[in-house]
Amino acid sequence: MRWFFSGLTVVVVCATAGSLFAAQELPAKNPLDGNADAIRGGMGLYRARCADCHGMDARGVRAPDITQVWASGRTDAGLFKTIKEGVPGTEMPSNPRVQDAEAWQILAYLRTLAAPAPSDPPRGDAANGEKIFRANCAVCHRVKSAGGRLGPDLSRIGIARSRAAVLRRIRRGAEDFGQGYEPVTLTPSSGAPIQGVKKNEDLFSVQIMDTRERIQGYEKDKMKSVKNDTQSAMPIFGPDRLSDSDLDDLLRYLQTLRGFDPGVAP
Repeated sequence: MRWFFSGLTVVVVCATAGSLFAAQELPAKNPLDGNADAIRGGMGLYRARCADCHGMDARGVRAPDITQVWASGRTDAGLFKTIKEGVPGTEMPSNPRVQDAEAWQILAYLRTLAAPAPSDPPRGDAANGEKIFRANCAVCHRVKSAGGRLGPDLSRIGIARSRAAVLRRIRRGAEDFGQGYEPVTLTPSSGAPIQGVKKNEDLFSVQIMDTRERIQGYEKDKMKSVKNDTQSAMPIFGPDRLSDSDLDDLLRYLQTLRGFDPGVAP
């Protein structure tokens, strides 16, 4: 009986502590920043849970380079919420099983990998870059709910990709495809080939978004062929299509697209 009441006391105390912590306002600054033990713990947590997508050096593999997040204006509180709640509409999942202390440890470790803010002033005219984007990119890409859907939403591109990475994609085209944007060509028994991006596929059917942004489903056995294309639908913008000056303007505009920081009130 004594053991029962002792165990019950522990449960009550833990529950009370948890509710008190939940009631507290989230600190703006990481309370474990610079703590050597937290950094060591955060390194292990990061490598086990984050490095597969963000890379061992946090410079990105399938997911964005996150060494630039503080330099681009993100806050500790906002990044904490991103780890816990994820980012809607992206591959960044919510992590409700990550304890608050673990999230702060991960951020303490990431601080040791963070790149300094660039000392060179940004090049380009963002206002003109927005015009260039609307004329050349908005037919396929969305920004803040406006634009096309054939390509990825770019509302967070300024924080998700480095300037150099975006420049390479514009000049060379896409070298890989995110899930839901793989180019595909369907050849029916009669009629012209159908091009689009693949949204879903199983053994018997494939669902695509065609070039008119219509979601269409097709049975594979009724197609002559279903071909996964290796060439991205994104065109290559060489100097003949986009001058170096206009490219600087476009990149400057894209760098301003940072989505939102959940730790900062709009």
